[in-house]
Amino acid sequence: MEEKYIDENKQGEALAFAERPENTKKLFLESYGCQMNFSDSEIVASILNQEGYNTTQNYEEADLILLNTCSVREKAEQTVRMRLSQFKNLKKDRPQLTVGVLGCMAERMKHKLLEEEQLVDLVVGPDAYRDLPNLLKDTEMGRDAINVILSKEETYADINPVRLGGSGVTAFVTITRGCDNMCTFCIVPFTRGRERSRDPHSIIKECKELEANGYKEVTLLGQNVDSYLWYGGGPKKDFAKASEMQKATAVDFAQLLEMVAQAVPGMRIRFSTSNPQDMHIEVFHVMAKYPNICKYVHLPVQSGSDNMLKVMNRQHTRQEYLDLIREAKRIVPEIAFSQDIMVGFSGETEEDHQDTLSLMREVEYDYGYMFAYSVRPGTPAEKKLEDNIPADIKQRRLSEVIALQGELSRKRMASYVGKVHEILIEGTSKKNENQWKGRNSQNAVCVFDKLPGQKVGDFVNVFVHGNTQGTLLGETIQ
Repeated sequence: MEEKYIDENKQGEALAFAERPENTKKLFLESYGCQMNFSDSEIVASILNQEGYNTTQNYEEADLILLNTCSVREKAEQTVRMRLSQFKNLKKDRPQLTVGVLGCMAERMKHKLLEEEQLVDLVVGPDAYRDLPNLLKDTEMGRDAINVILSKEETYADINPVRLGGSGVTAFVTITRGCDNMCTFCIVPFTRGRERSRDPHSIIKECKELEANGYKEVTLLGQNVDSYLWYGGGPKKDFAKASEMQKATAVDFAQLLEMVAQAVPGMRIRFSTSNPQDMHIEVFHVMAKYPNICKYVHLPVQSGSDNMLKVMNRQHTRQEYLDLIREAKRIVPEIAFSQDIMVGFSGETEEDHQDTLSLMREVEYDYGYMFAYSVRPGTPAEKKLEDNIPADIKQRRLSEVIALQGELSRKRMASYVGKVHEILIEGTSKKNENQWKGRNSQNAVCVFDKLPGQKVGDFVNVFVHGNTQGTLLGETIQ
């Protein structure tokens, strides 16, 4: 499993959407962790919207509080537990309030949260959101409610997600669920189940609806988008059992990407997250062919050491990863990459660490998501490997990785200076209300002065005249 993560240092994001006048109940929905969780929250909001709930950003007026949770790292779980303790105190004054957890943490800690610590009334796994109306009836009867059954088929393809928060410019469209990769450090295959792909026609339909509603950018989303494979059957591993007709008409990720690019030519297209072992060269050819496909890939590597990649059960080598990067840059010269890197995994030596630093220098990532390893209960690593790297060494190695990425980010941002970039205006800059913020094709954030007539959702040409480590500074070309 690979995912691009929302900042864990901030509290979960409370999400809201337009109300249905006939609804009388209030839902406070807060999401933590990866983009998949935020996308799932939109599905949950849609289901509960039909059950009489409008969302609110004020938990004190809510009838139902749901936290969509993450188990990928320990810090995310700790943050959620603190939040649940806060809501438990709230229930003392409002006994009719229902509190529940959704997502990966719900799957992993179901009985502890519900029975031992009594922090919640409701526990719902990522494949059981359709059962929410029935589970809420159980809570109304004073019964604890739980459904964490994983599915081999559920994709929620027929549910039209309610777009929560945001600017109405960018949106997520989930194309795969679950993960078949068994990286030793990762809990996701156990909390989200087997990998399955969504019908491409439903994906195209959703993208066209977004375009009709004024959205300008879509991100195709999955734990591993590159292994997308639709053949009208079950999970990817069952493809061998498919009929000859199914195999002949199967759609892989490169084909899906091209279908979306053709279906919504006026929209930008991004995708996340990719896995090196499943990324096909044909994807880069499709990226080069269509100008509306952004020239950016999040390609987690985790380590630059073959020793560590083997222990992590990553199905690629250092050289295979670097060969993939080189070929991508040949096919799409303007392409940008970001990374996930984990330091301090079981048995990591100083030589392994130096291999990671040297790989970073060779690739020259635009930015990255960097973490020190923490044991996740239930993973193969927790069962079979010793967490034997001292905390001070983990922290020192992490600091070195972060410092190097800072240098690389400044270098990459500087490479965009002196050029004109097409920027999609996503909103007002947080630091200056007189400036817009947006991103270029390579996912680099750019800020520039507002001009009369410009609005959120516009594509504008911006000359970049400067940069910081993570931001481009520019001015609109009239």
